[in-house]
This record gives sequence, structure tokens and C-alpha cells, in this order.
Amino acid sequence: MKIADKPVVYGIEDILTSLCNSVTRVLNKATLSEIHYSGMVQRISRTCLKPDIGCFVLFDGGFSGLVIINFSAQAAMELYSKYMLHMGMARDDLAGSFTADEVGNVMGELMNQVLGDFTSKVHRELQTHITQSQPKMMALNKQVLLSVDANLDQPEARRVTFYTASNHLFYLEMAIDRTEFIKLYDFAPQEAPDPDALIAQANAHGAPAAPVAPAPAALSDTDDLLKSLGM
Repeated sequence: MKIADKPVVYGIEDILTSLCNSVTRVLNKATLSEIHYSGMVQRISRTCLKPDIGCFVLFDGGFSGLVIINFSAQAAMELYSKYMLHMGMARDDLAGSFTADEVGNVMGELMNQVLGDFTSKVHRELQTHITQSQPKMMALNKQVLLSVDANLDQPEARRVTFYTASNHLFYLEMAIDRTEFIKLYDFAPQEAPDPDALIAQANAHGAPAAPVAPAPAALSDTDDLLKSLGM
């Protein structure tokens, strides 16, 4: 049977699965540990940044959407510590709190690698192109919820639970316009890049090798984020 007679449909759950696989693929390599996600996905009404530390990324192009990742303090510190120890930092030089600027910088860089892996897969597998904003990592040590408006026409929102090697939790939330990709003819996706090469390239651009001094104005990042959200 010709493919045109029975088109292959690639929907929202497929896009979400691809994104979840990018999260585990990059973090497993970066931390030399096993991160996995739940086999169940939640349908949610809205996406929110929540304590303890999280980031959001907007993407646009072939389709539009929003990705939010909310880490518990324990999950963030576990991933940060394993990554930096893998990079050669001494344990005594690690930051002691998830609110430290260094933790936010490192987690933001890891999320940038995750989204870079995802957008590359979209280009190879769906033959379309999306661009991403720079991940904005924010430590929330108070019970504050921020709703991020991605200006989607027909939004579909999902949440997936992730587990670190020590069973600490973090959550990925994705909001995307209702969309389907239908395969018109058969094609072979381009070869995937080596994840080790991606991580090495990102590290060459400046993963911190030593603790970073706290910023003089602790509220400046928060103010910038709220300003970017129009609040």
C-alpha cells in the first residue's frame, strides 16, 4: 500500500515523547546517571513556573509552543552536582544551595542543550524548523506561581513526571498549538548528531569551572523575568 493511501500522522503526544527523550538523552550523558520519565502523561489546563527552581522556553516556526521544567530543590542539586563533578569540579567547590547563581547558570545551560537536541530532531524527523528562546532559569523560594502566556491559538497542555537516579522529582510541562504532521511520502531522517559532541561543544562555550560569585543585586534576574512576562 502506498504511504499516500495510509498517511503516517505525528501528533502532540509524539512531539511530547520526542521532547521527553531529549531530556533523558542529554541529562543521562551530562550527569552519567539514569533519568527516566513516567509512562503516564497528564492533560492540564495551563502551564506554570513553580518552586523550587524552573525555567521556560518559547519556540516558534513550524509550530509554536512553550516548555516549562520545574525542579525540586533536591533534583536540581543532584543534577547540578553530578554534572559539575563529571566536569572535574571538586566536591568542596560545589554550591550549597539551589538558590545560588551558579546552580541556575548550570541548569539553564543543561536546558539549553536539551532544547537544542529537541529542535535538531524536529528538523530531521519532521522536516520543519523551529527556533527557541534562551532558557530563563528562576529560583523560587516562595510559594509563587507565574503563568506564562505563549499566545497560542488552540493550546494543548501536558505534564510529564521525571525521576532522577535518586528518585528526586522534576516536571516537564508543554503547551503547544493543536497540530498534526502527516507524512506525504517516505523519506529517511538525517543522521542524529553525537550527544557527546553536543555536550562537548556546549562545555567549550563556558560551563562554569569554579563557583561564581553571587550577583550584587539578587532581585535583578527576577525583575527582568517579570518584565519579560509583561508583569
